Amino acid sequence: MPGHPADPRLRGFARSMRKKMTEPEFRLWSEIRDQKLEGLKFRRQVPIGPFIVDFFCPAHRVIVEIDGGQHFEDETIAADLRRTAWLQTQGYRVLRFTNVDVVSNLEGVCRVIVETVALGPGSA
Repeated sequence: MPGHPADPRLRGFARSMRKKMTEPEFRLWSEIRDQKLEGLKFRRQVPIGPFIVDFFCPAHRVIVEIDGGQHFEDETIAADLRRTAWLQTQGYRVLRFTNVDVVSNLEGVCRVIVETVALGPGSA
């Protein structure tokens, strides 16, 4: 990403992650790929600074993270908070959804993404 050169190892890891998406990631990707969601262009498994984000809409600087069960452990919650804070200081808007959100309410997840983009910078 411009202004955030990725470590070559991160780029390689991101590439391998694109081939091994979880079921919820695959479901969301199926809805947002090829600009199917309101014409928004998303990329998946994108290195930004020291992190790899699940989905990224560059035009609106919106990041979408899909969290599995491991994200509800104390240590991981703290790491996710630090990660989100760093991304926000870089001007990104971060949306977090659980695997359950995506599987049980994909339409609602997509609606939140579109609404966040529509609200403009500083909305997430």
